[in-house]
Amino acid sequence: MSHTAHIRSHRKPRRSASTLAVRAGVAGGVLSTLAVAGASGSANAAEPVTQTLELPTLTADLAAQAAQSAHATEQAAANYQLQAERDEAAAKAAKQAKADLAEAKKKAAEAKKKAEEDARKEAAARASRTAARTTLSTTSSDAGTTTLGGDSGTEAGGSTDTGTSTVGGSAATIVSFVKSQVGKAYVPGATGPSAYDCSGLVQTAFKQINISLPRVSQDQSTAGTQVSLSNLQPGDILYWGSAGSAYHVGVYVGGGMFVGAQNSSTGVVERPLSYDPPTGAVRVL
Repeated sequence: MSHTAHIRSHRKPRRSASTLAVRAGVAGGVLSTLAVAGASGSANAAEPVTQTLELPTLTADLAAQAAQSAHATEQAAANYQLQAERDEAAAKAAKQAKADLAEAKKKAAEAKKKAEEDARKEAAARASRTAARTTLSTTSSDAGTTTLGGDSGTEAGGSTDTGTSTVGGSAATIVSFVKSQVGKAYVPGATGPSAYDCSGLVQTAFKQINISLPRVSQDQSTAGTQVSLSNLQPGDILYWGSAGSAYHVGVYVGGGMFVGAQNSSTGVVERPLSYDPPTGAVRVL
């Protein structure tokens, strides 16, 4: 036996042909794969791949957001405008209220001033009546006799006529007329023949002698010459209130008596001067 027979051989065993063929096939496949990958890599390097975004969906979202933002802006602008209109209306209302208050204060002051003036006039008229009443009480203590149109007669009560006076002509006509109207109705604005107001009776009486007097008592109180109440004559026009602003008139008929359309309750009456002393008198005749 050889001295090397017991040592295992270090030579690799020879592979079979089938094994080699398989390995060759695998190697070829790998190389083919690498070739294909290389070709694909070359193609990819030449033409880069681009990604396509979902633009329609993105655009719709932006449009919705823009619409929502525009609506919010529009709503805010409308709110600002509404608030501005409210502020303007409130300012106008406050300005108008201030003007109305000032006007009300002005009217109240004017009304107060007028009331005070009326009160002063009334007090003056009252004082004048009191003075006239005092004068009449001292000057008409004796009864007077008056003759109308030549007919003699004694009138009851005092008279500012001194002694015996003869009333004839125009004065007699006026006195006779107003006395004939006693008992007729008082109607504001009436001038006869069935009803009168105070100035309507006086105006109509003087028409009987073709004398045209103003229509209202204020003007009739300045139509003639002012005379004192202590020097009255039949046919004189009596007035109550101040000259130029009288509120009532009548006709003196002598013997301390007057005839006037007093009011709707009494109508046309004949009364003594002491019943309602006049403020003054004018003489037209």
